[in-house]
Amino acid sequence: MSRLATGIDVLDRQLGGGIPAGSIVLLAADPASQSELFLHELTTTRGTLWLTTIRSAEAVTDALERNPGPTGNPTVRDVGGDAPLDTASSLVRDLPEGANLVIDVVDVLERSEGARYRKFLNDLQTHMVNTRGLTVLHGLKGESVPDNRDLTEHMADVVFDLDTKIDGSEIVNRLAVPKFRGGRALNETIKLRLAERVTVDTSRDIA
Repeated sequence: MSRLATGIDVLDRQLGGGIPAGSIVLLAADPASQSELFLHELTTTRGTLWLTTIRSAEAVTDALERNPGPTGNPTVRDVGGDAPLDTASSLVRDLPEGANLVIDVVDVLERSEGARYRKFLNDLQTHMVNTRGLTVLHGLKGESVPDNRDLTEHMADVVFDLDTKIDGSEIVNRLAVPKFRGGRALNETIKLRLAERVTVDTSRDIA
């Protein structure tokens, strides 16, 4: 099975070379975290379509340009208007072979009627398999998680769960991979340092 790199070398090694081609990944993270760095790293690997549902396309492009780490040059489209699910669906249908798709954030689409959102995910999964591409759905954790998040988690082939906590004077980021279709889920979390890039935090935990 061919694997697609995430752009984060240490994570790709842990996952046996990357994510299986044709997969949908859910990246669940706190709103006040550096999870956006995962999306920036992904844009360096292949051509990327970035669908933004909350921020403007200009804000996303500006953030990419200001990132001190390497980024790609994704096509950014704002789909957060009156019919976000319909707009996203029409853009997904035109995705070429082997492309990345980022939906940031998926929460807006998850608030659609359940049957319509389920159809969107099934159509997306079929297109990813046919084009051997990779989708990352950026979902926010917190008190206002949409009801359809369970559906997203079930349909996703891979789930990345980023936990960010303030521990005294330290900000601790741990990544769990509890679900991995077509591969091996990780038994332990990875302690990460999220600064200019996504790297492994090699500092020792003191009990």
